[in-house]
Amino acid sequence: MSAYDPNTAGSSLDDRAWARPRLCGPNSGNCVEVNLGNADVVAVRDAKLATSPVLIFDNAEWEAFMAAARAGEFDR
Repeated sequence: MSAYDPNTAGSSLDDRAWARPRLCGPNSGNCVEVNLGNADVVAVRDAKLATSPVLIFDNAEWEAFMAAARAGEFDR
């Protein structure tokens, strides 16, 4: 098992696959970008900094997160 390094985790991802929500607008603001370019993982990073650390999730983890968000589990 190798150690996870969020500073190098995104090095194998396609840079063209990064996308941000439409609500972020052109200035990025406090938004995140998601990379769905790899069939096996989903990557997330800070939209303000293209070289920010990258969080990597497998498909099951991402689906669980999205289901929880849709269900309002993170609402304030």
